[in-house]
Amino acid sequence: MAISLPAIVANIAEPLLGLLDTGIAGHLGAPQFIGAVAVGAMMMNVLYWNFGFLRMGTSGLTAQAYGSNSHHDQVDTLQRSSAIALVAGIAMVVLQVPILWLLLWIMGPGPEVSALASTYFTIVVWGAPAVLLTMSIKGWLLGMQDSVSPMLISIGVNVLNMVVSLLAVYWLDMGFKGIAVGTLVSVWVGAIYACWCVRHKFKAIARDLSLKNAFNFKGSGRFFKVNSDIFVRCIFMLAVNMYFIRAGALSGDMVLAVNTMMQQLFHLFSYFMDGIAFAGEAVAGKYYGARDHSNMHRCVRWLFVWGTVTTAIFVLAYALFPQAIFTMFTSQQAVVDEAMRYHWWCAIVPAVSMAAFVWDGVFIGVTATRGMLIAVATACALFFLLYFLLPASLGNHALWIAFVTFLTTRSAVQTAIWLSRWNKKGSSSIIAL
Repeated sequence: MAISLPAIVANIAEPLLGLLDTGIAGHLGAPQFIGAVAVGAMMMNVLYWNFGFLRMGTSGLTAQAYGSNSHHDQVDTLQRSSAIALVAGIAMVVLQVPILWLLLWIMGPGPEVSALASTYFTIVVWGAPAVLLTMSIKGWLLGMQDSVSPMLISIGVNVLNMVVSLLAVYWLDMGFKGIAVGTLVSVWVGAIYACWCVRHKFKAIARDLSLKNAFNFKGSGRFFKVNSDIFVRCIFMLAVNMYFIRAGALSGDMVLAVNTMMQQLFHLFSYFMDGIAFAGEAVAGKYYGARDHSNMHRCVRWLFVWGTVTTAIFVLAYALFPQAIFTMFTSQQAVVDEAMRYHWWCAIVPAVSMAAFVWDGVFIGVTATRGMLIAVATACALFFLLYFLLPASLGNHALWIAFVTFLTTRSAVQTAIWLSRWNKKGSSSIIAL
């Protein structure tokens, strides 16, 4: 819980960055500003999503190094992941023109929104090295059993973004560009603070960091295997999430609004479950690195206990008070009435996805990343197959049936992999996944 609670707070703080930008844009006088921030932020999120391995892979490898008390591996993991983060971030800056063209072509916003989103993107993209470096350091800190520092980094970035954006928009009279400037400044200050956390809390690690060794990839096969599995997994996850949004949009504005509200409820649940999963990454990884399999299994059991309690609370709230919850999102009764046609999906989604969240944390901790990839690839295939096979008469229900199947399959496949591989071949087989 000492790891989970700060992680939950950090998870809740993360989306505030986009909410603050959207709030400021909403007071600039034209609806195109809101759309431009939404499109611009989504473009950056699509890029960063594919580099989620910088946090996940780093935390699992670091937790094992912490558990085995390997100073060398702790240093090696940090400097390698940080080097990759900086190189990838610089590549985004250098290739920003073709990247921007491709993303705008995929998303297809109108000409006014497209022009404003391009302005936002070309400013914020200069923060890509900082964002990716911060992701890497956050994962490393979590692996070192420190979830407080990542929480402080997230809160600090959001507070600074709010202050600088307001000053840039109104005091410096930069208008819409000031929103992007505020985001850019805040992510770079966040990266500097993340580096300071490492230097201040882990002085022995900081002394041994070497730029030369960071780019020496000899003996780094496992590092790249783990991260490549997570990278491909992120692509499958992105495909499902992007298509879910697209399918909702093609069904009309009302369905898109309803699905957006319901997805926000799922995201709220995920912020809490991710906190529990982060504890799984850190604690299960630590015990696995120490070869303390008894305590590792005990950790897994307690993760499921806390996951079940958390899920029960959300399921009951979503099942008993759907109308009150939807009313908090919108004052338009027509949208609330339409949402009530689908409200049971809000309660079903947490129930079928809980195990997937817990297993993700455990699998990352023990670096069973191939198992994660297999589960998501299988679930992704079933999502698209089922959605296109279901009769059109089901309407939006077909999309939610496919999405629930996707989540259920992830949970089931990862459970089967853990039980079969662990029980039959012993703990060493997990690393082979």
